Amino acid sequence: MQHFPTNLRLLMGAGLLILVSIGIGVYFQTEPSESDTIPKDGEIRNAEAPLQVDGIETQVENGIHEPTGFIAGEGLSLVIAHCTACHSAKLVTQNRADREGWEKMIRWMQQTQNLWDLGEQEAAILDYLSENYAPVQTGRRPPLTNIDWYELKE
Repeated sequence: MQHFPTNLRLLMGAGLLILVSIGIGVYFQTEPSESDTIPKDGEIRNAEAPLQVDGIETQVENGIHEPTGFIAGEGLSLVIAHCTACHSAKLVTQNRADREGWEKMIRWMQQTQNLWDLGEQEAAILDYLSENYAPVQTGRRPPLTNIDWYELKE
């Protein structure tokens, strides 16, 4: 390279740098993963069909589906496919309802948000939601019972 003029050496170096940069970019380019297709917090999409979800079992750790935060259980893949096609999983996990309440939410989404008919899968989705995201009893603890009280002495 000693025989080439300085300008040509700079040009060849810049070209080599560009080629290496493009190669690195192509190497690290990947297909979108499931976490890329699930809406982010607060994101709403106008989906026309459920998501394709495969291999979610490998994404469960300590009973939680890591990308969504959903509790692992029967019906999880249906809930991911149908619910996160349009909105963040947090819209599910922040709510609590019994089976009737979840069914009302589904009907509301079908009437106002263009949610498709869930067909035979609706029962399994309602089972999952009512089991894992049911109302939680909160408030004061129950009164103490069967206590042997004693007198304080001065």
